[in-house]
Amino acid sequence: MKSFFYFIPIAFLTLCVKGQGIQQKLSAAYKKFESDSQLKHGISSLYVVESKTGKAVFEKNAQIGLAPASTQKVITSATAFELLGKRYRYKTEFGYKGTVTKDSFLVGFLSVNGSGDPTPGSWRYSTTREDGIFFKLIESLKINSIFYYGNDIDWDNGFFDRQPLPDGWIWQDIGNYYGAGHWSINWRENQINLILKSGNRIGDSVKIIETQPHTELGEAVNNMVSAEKGSGDNAYYYFSLGSYPQYIKGSIPILKDSFSISIATPNAPLFFQEHFKEYASKYGVKKLITVMDNFNGWLDTLLKSKMKIIYTHYSPPLDSMNYWFLKKSINLYGEAFIKTMAFEKTGFGSTEKGAEIVKDFWKQKGIDKAAINIVDGSGLSPLNRVTTDALVKVMQIARARPWFNSFYDALPETNSIKMKSGSISGVRSYTGYIKNKQGIEYTFAFIVNNYNGSASSAVKKMWQVLDVLK
Repeated sequence: MKSFFYFIPIAFLTLCVKGQGIQQKLSAAYKKFESDSQLKHGISSLYVVESKTGKAVFEKNAQIGLAPASTQKVITSATAFELLGKRYRYKTEFGYKGTVTKDSFLVGFLSVNGSGDPTPGSWRYSTTREDGIFFKLIESLKINSIFYYGNDIDWDNGFFDRQPLPDGWIWQDIGNYYGAGHWSINWRENQINLILKSGNRIGDSVKIIETQPHTELGEAVNNMVSAEKGSGDNAYYYFSLGSYPQYIKGSIPILKDSFSISIATPNAPLFFQEHFKEYASKYGVKKLITVMDNFNGWLDTLLKSKMKIIYTHYSPPLDSMNYWFLKKSINLYGEAFIKTMAFEKTGFGSTEKGAEIVKDFWKQKGIDKAAINIVDGSGLSPLNRVTTDALVKVMQIARARPWFNSFYDALPETNSIKMKSGSISGVRSYTGYIKNKQGIEYTFAFIVNNYNGSASSAVKKMWQVLDVLK
């Protein structure tokens, strides 16, 4: 019996020493990181807790709001799981308004009731691929004896904000695939691929060979050049501005006959319409050039009439979409989720309303609204400010929720750590979970703003700090 009582303080002392050991090592590693020349004019924040107990292990600047970049996605993801549910599906309805003549001509409009679904035409799921959706839609038109139509597709249902871009997104981002806007109707993740051909020598001009899918981009100023081998995709696309045409600059590697870069479509509904027209014509449903006079407001009245639904498309469940949202950091999905939460709660999907709903939700969980000062759903805007304390609290709350396995599986594994990364200009960030060799798990958030020098060097130094927890 005496040996039992001797064991208790010894075991307790051993645990305390181990706890102090990790705190001291982490403190030393962070002090070294913080004093690095790359942080001379920057600021960093690190917060670590034991996952099981919530006990703080290390904290520095945890209450300072910093630009989180894509680590903000874990907040959008967790909120969507809670407010929409892991089995939530978008519903997009296709149909028409008007009448069909005996010769199979639609006097009226093809119509789409969009729900903000970001997945139609996506190659990531078997049920969303463009051929499958178009095949079902064309077959439904034929079943309803529609083989000809004259007007463009009516798609504005008034349920979603027609402003596709959140506040604060920068001009350099919004023309590229990761800066694609979100509409009530989205197609192929609102992404177009440019196929480029570079020169044989560094500095040679780069030619645009084609677009995939075929899309008329119009006049563009092309200032792309050929760069050294292995330099990768450093090309940037800018939408036209007023009378100024589109602009493409940057570089791709030399000696590339078919190099693909991805840009954003400036108008997703028109992108869908253009692609639909081409596909439908190929399979027997054609658009005819007609003139329909708007006598006594007839067309206006028709547009307001009830749509006859002929085909309904359902998205994959939210947990499947969230997998790609976190795993591949698809900004479009975050903007869709935040608008959808607003739509489901208020009847109108806007980024502003969605951001308020997210902040209000976490306030109820004990997180100050000012600690989640966000303007979008993806973290792309440099206006966002989030504390590492808030990120850790969200990650801790997620651990106890029934959807956690889906959330955890979607987190990428980087540097042998399950964590979401984030990167925008001058920002690198991580949040996730680390389990050490003794089986103790830590929840952490680590953000650096305004570092200087190489991004890869800053990342390597951040990983060295996190490695202490392994």
